[in-house]
Order: sequence, then C-alpha cells, then structure tokens
Amino acid sequence: MVPHHANQQPQRRRVASALSTLTLALLVFAVAFAGSSVAAGGWPLRKASGHDVAESTSAPAPNTQTSPASSTSEPANEPQTPATVTPDQVESEPARFTILAAGDVLIHGPVMSSARSGSSYNFSPLLAGIDEWVQGADLALCHMETPVAPAGTQPSGYPMFGAPKQIVKALAKQGWDGCSTSSNHSVDRGFAGIQATIDAFKANGLGYTGTATSKKEQQTPQRYVLERGGQTIHVSHIGATYGTNGLPVPAGKPWSVNIIDTDAIIEQARRERENGADLVLVSLHFGQEYRVAPTEQQLTVTQELAKSQQVDLVIGHHAHIPQPMTKLAGGPGGNGMWVAYGLGNMLSNQDASCCVAGTESGLMMVADVTKPVDGPAEVTQIRWHGITVDKGGKHHVYPFTKKNSAVGTLSSATLKQREQRVATEVGDDVAEIQKPPTATGEPPAVEERTQAK
Repeated sequence: MVPHHANQQPQRRRVASALSTLTLALLVFAVAFAGSSVAAGGWPLRKASGHDVAESTSAPAPNTQTSPASSTSEPANEPQTPATVTPDQVESEPARFTILAAGDVLIHGPVMSSARSGSSYNFSPLLAGIDEWVQGADLALCHMETPVAPAGTQPSGYPMFGAPKQIVKALAKQGWDGCSTSSNHSVDRGFAGIQATIDAFKANGLGYTGTATSKKEQQTPQRYVLERGGQTIHVSHIGATYGTNGLPVPAGKPWSVNIIDTDAIIEQARRERENGADLVLVSLHFGQEYRVAPTEQQLTVTQELAKSQQVDLVIGHHAHIPQPMTKLAGGPGGNGMWVAYGLGNMLSNQDASCCVAGTESGLMMVADVTKPVDGPAEVTQIRWHGITVDKGGKHHVYPFTKKNSAVGTLSSATLKQREQRVATEVGDDVAEIQKPPTATGEPPAVEERTQAK
C-alpha cells in the first residue's frame, strides 16, 4: 500500500485532524469510565462514435427528454454526535463518509490556452471555484476523459486529444483522490498516451481505473482504504468505456482499455467482494452525446449490474450534459443500487455555440455511505450540486449558489437559467445539496494496483 498523495490541500487535513481529535476525546472518555474499546474492521492487507467537439460550429440537435421522478428532501450534511456517549454507543456507532464524483475533464485547445503560464500550464486557477467541495469529500473521484500527451509530443485538443500532464498535477493539488480514465478518447495517442496518463497519475499519488499498462494491472481495480469510526473500510473502483471512436485498442494489449462487458464487470466486482471490498463503484463512459434520456445500453447495463447485487453505485459519463439520477431495484443485499447516468462536463470548452445548451454545465454527485460495525457498507443516498464553466472568463469553474450572484463574466440571470436547466435534466429522484460535505477523517490511502495478489 502507498500513502495518499503528499500534496493534499491543508484545509482538508485541518478539518480531518480536528474531527480526529474530537473522536479521540470521546473514545478516551468512554474507556476511562466504562472500560470499553472501539471495534475495528477491514480486510487483509494484500490487499456509437463520440466527438467531444468544442472547436467546431456544427452540433446535433439535443434530446431533452427526461425520466419521471418523485421529490426528496435534503438531509443534514453531517452526522449528529450524541450528547452523551456510552460504551455501547461507541461500539455500535456506524462509520459515515461521503464520496464525491464529477463530470468529464475534457481538455480542449482553448482550455489549455486559459491555463497557459509562461512555458508551462497551471490549471489550478480554473478549478479553484470548487475547492471546498472536493476537499470536503472523504473520497473524491473525477473522470479524466483525455489522455496525457506522451513525453516529446505537443499537447492537442479535438479531435485527437493529448492533455498537458499539468492537469493531473492540478487535480491532485485540488484534493481529488483518483479518476476513471477509460473513455472514447483513451487511445487517441495510442498506448504511449495510456502510459503517459498512468505515469502522471502515479507521479501525483492519484488512483486510476479503466486503463492499464499490463494484464496484471488491468485485473486489479483501483482500491482506496479509509479509516472511519474505528473501522478500516475498503472501496474498489472499476472503470470501462463503450468504445474508442473506432480506433483499435493497441495491438497485443487488449487489457490496456476496459471495454464495457457486463459479465466481466460483475465477475470483477464479485472477486473484489470476496477479497474484502466493502463497496464496489463502477464508472462507465457510455450513452449518447447531448442526449438527456439514458440510452437502451445505459438502461440495460445498469439493470444487469443492479440485478447482480455486486455493485453499490454506478457513475456515468460521456453525454456532456447532466442525465437523470435514480435508484434501481437489486443492489447488494437487495437494498437497491444508485445510478448517476451522466454527470455532464466538469471542465471543457463546450457550450451552445459548438454543441448544445447545457454542455457548459455539469454535476457534482455526493454519495452518503454508512458502515455499521457489524454490517455491510451501504450507499444510503446520492445528491447533487451543479457547476458551470465561465468560457468567456478563462474557463473558470463555478458552483451554483442559492443567490447565483454574478461571477466572472456570467450574469445572475445566466447562472439561474443554467441551474434550472441542470435541475430539469437531473430529475426529481435525487435532491439537490446546497452545502459542501465535511471530511470525517484523514484522506484515503491509495493502493498501487499492481501490488494486489
């Protein structure tokens, strides 16, 4: 196992340390007056062709169909601590934490221009608007749609992407713990691009899933380890894409990109659970660009995953606009499986001028997880908060707010219109969350994928 990336934001560390101190004080109180100890848990430590165009002027017509839903109320953001902690409460209090995911990181040429800093690139100012959301999550997972440009080659945008490696550094600095990396653009730069992407993620201490540099690595999903409530909790992350834009997966390296195979995903999820995973997350790059309603493939694949009872949460990408979120029958223990069909874009150069209205915005999905001392972990609910890119203001990313006051080059009216569109696209099955989550402990450890036996 390797420690989490060293350049984690200090704010996240301070929050975690403060909460850890409070937890320790409560435990000392309980032990001193009742002679009790906290239970610990864990596993043995082996532990359709898409275009993503934003540099052209043509665009297909959007499909604005949405799915029916029912409204839900927003719960409190943080678990409540009992006024008096008894030994029984210390032993039985479940661990609680959050998982945050966001939409496509799609590095077009104009986005690179906005990040240009002398002879290099600095993407941190573009992302800074959502710092507190990322740093407040216990496990933060992004989606890196574009490969990193191999050493000795120039970065490029659409149609054959190759992002500057500095985007990975910025994601790590912001507080992301890892990303899914399989997409329709995974092989834009061939196997060298896959290798460069993984090298950049490893160099910055980030996890990755969906692409691999060896068969052994491909067979090992990304694993994260969190210490929460006296328990060691293991999260496995699997990624796959519908295809690679008609480009062949590198010859002799079929393991380099995961192509969606429902049976294979289910089998991998089952093995992860047998090996001690408390949660299995699956990121899927699928659907149809600019279409809100899930496609037949999206519906079929997610229903099969739910029916298998091996997957806790599906996180979708590729449509570039937000898609519905819902809970399907099935899931682990028959308690249901949450699905976010598509989170839209996180950072891109897309908007109505190139594509369709809505591509300038996306979602941050917040999943609440509960893990009793003597029971399985469960995603109890997912919620969302909208974000948007100020394309005219050097591609800065901003979250929506209650007031949606003017920010950058975006007027209050524009922000309100964008937020309303996002809410319509997501539907009413899942509530909007207004405040960032608060970290409940130290950042997770990121396991090296090739260490697993």
